[in-house]
Amino acid sequence: MHLDFYKYQGTGNDFVMIDNRHREFPKNDTKLVARLCDRKFGIGADGLILLENDADADFRMVYYNADGNESSMCGNGGRCIVAFARFLGIVEEKARFLAVDGIHHATVQEDRVCLQMTDVDRIEIFDNYVFLNTGSPHHVQEIKDIDHFDVKAGGEKLRYGKYGRNGSNINFVSPVKDNEFKVRTYERGVEDETLSCGTGVTAVAIAMHRTGKATGNLIMLDTPGGKLRVSFEEKNGKYEKVFLEGPATRVFQGKINVL
Repeated sequence: MHLDFYKYQGTGNDFVMIDNRHREFPKNDTKLVARLCDRKFGIGADGLILLENDADADFRMVYYNADGNESSMCGNGGRCIVAFARFLGIVEEKARFLAVDGIHHATVQEDRVCLQMTDVDRIEIFDNYVFLNTGSPHHVQEIKDIDHFDVKAGGEKLRYGKYGRNGSNINFVSPVKDNEFKVRTYERGVEDETLSCGTGVTAVAIAMHRTGKATGNLIMLDTPGGKLRVSFEEKNGKYEKVFLEGPATRVFQGKINVL
């Protein structure tokens, strides 16, 4: 069987996109998803996303990590699927879609997508790190000399050693200037550093604000794949109207034999 696919990226976080409105993609085929995401034997991506019909929203987003397992929310993937839906003619400048963590709203202008993320009201602050869930679980830790830090080794140690079988995404952060931070992320499911992580930079922005390292409600995040911005409203420790904004572009499209 030949499969039509599209490749999208958001600040270097890349995804295989499948229009699955006719439900032709084999459901929960872990080996197939992992093969398609493999950078040597497949298309190559940090994850695979199915766009499906939904009775109560413009579409449904089903996200798989590069290891082939269905996973929690992906922020950059959410932005990319909105751009994909616009390309398919499903939406125009506004979108409302269902993901694993609920309904999301987004707007798109040219190649920039602004995605509303889930509210955050549980933030655990420890001596040298912060833990919170922004649709996916995230460990946020400040470090020095972030440019030369071994993210894979450091992230792998925390992902497996600290958080057990389910693991957590691990974010390392360093301040650049007021309300701007450098971020590098080790992603579970990819089991390596990715060029960007949407739920990760969202977690960093909220963690830095909650701990007083940032003072504004608009925060810039510099990732190896480019810049993202996160805005929010904070009321009594709860973060609402959380928005993740940045570029989301189609890289190429093609067909692949999946037999």
